[in-house]
Amino acid sequence: MRSLTWCAGFVVLMACQSRESPAQQQATRPGAERRDTALAPQFRLHPTLGGKLRAPEGLEVDYFAKNTGSVRFMVLGPDGAVYASRPGEGDIIRLADTNCDGTADEITSVLTGLNRPHGMAFLRDSFYVAETGALLAFAVAPNGRPGGTPRRVTTMASGGGHWTRTVIVGPDSLLYVSVGSRCNICEGDVPQRAVVLQVQKSGATRPFAIGLRNAVGLAVNPVTREIWATTHERDNLGDDVPPEEIDILKDGADYGWPYCWGDRQPNPEYKDAKRCASTIPPALMMQAHSAPLGIAFLRGATQLRSEYRGDALVAFHGSWNRSAPTGAKVVRIRIANGRPVSYEDFVTGWQDARGNRWGRPVDVLVLRDGSVLISDDSGDAIYRVHR
Repeated sequence: MRSLTWCAGFVVLMACQSRESPAQQQATRPGAERRDTALAPQFRLHPTLGGKLRAPEGLEVDYFAKNTGSVRFMVLGPDGAVYASRPGEGDIIRLADTNCDGTADEITSVLTGLNRPHGMAFLRDSFYVAETGALLAFAVAPNGRPGGTPRRVTTMASGGGHWTRTVIVGPDSLLYVSVGSRCNICEGDVPQRAVVLQVQKSGATRPFAIGLRNAVGLAVNPVTREIWATTHERDNLGDDVPPEEIDILKDGADYGWPYCWGDRQPNPEYKDAKRCASTIPPALMMQAHSAPLGIAFLRGATQLRSEYRGDALVAFHGSWNRSAPTGAKVVRIRIANGRPVSYEDFVTGWQDARGNRWGRPVDVLVLRDGSVLISDDSGDAIYRVHR
């Protein structure tokens, strides 16, 4: 395979020849119970990163950055650098690959003193950071770097469980922020929590989609222009129920929590089948307690085979209370006709057969050179998947 590579600043462009072969997967039956592991991958997984991880044949995994601290979500800046949140440290770090060798050689803390920052988004001349209780905006300098004194755009409910807040730029160029529930299962949170909020230009918010217990990952499908969410379902119903979800968000839609799980199944605490019948079921159900976090669509992932380009990747952070631990891997979401139809292992190895873990994937980001980054808040690293 021939490739042309050039580097200007932090931007790397690559062009390559690749073969086309459509994926053939059967859609998941609504209500079906998914077991660990995911469907077998199309491409056989092989050892990489010195044998610590396994990735599809033809791809390698290396460290983009080590000793990063507990990095969570990532975003690509207008300056070509990667910005990553560190909620435990209360800051945002900037990682730059100045010599274009696939490794970050400049890592600096650029925004500090934040209250558990998580999601980030660049929009026009501002850099938005979602703290656990507020959405902040920082000015972006002409060199593309954010800084200065933040402006508080809006406040959000905080306290209790599910502290993460994720922000993205929607297809309408408005901001969308996910706010998880304060509890495992309870009434009274909606519409302030268990919701994805739409943020108006004035800073006013309104519920865009409700009944989402903890929609941590948000991303816009580049083809359909719809917002997809990875949603954590409830605990204490068993090892394999309820399934985790990918939800396609519709304005004004109710996705069921706390009254329903899965394909509109009534929760035993409420037994309200009539109410559940009016809610929106998941677009895809995945292994219970996998804790899906970051999601990234792969249209720009030119270092992956062309078969991946219409699909997405999701990071499974991994279970915390399942009798046999599950997750701690990155999965490929297969998409057909604008809908997720199945999922399969993509990068594995952070968890061994006995359930011991040395890392926990959090987020996925496609770089401008077509490679893919994976953050790890337990292994204190960011990995780069490339050919």
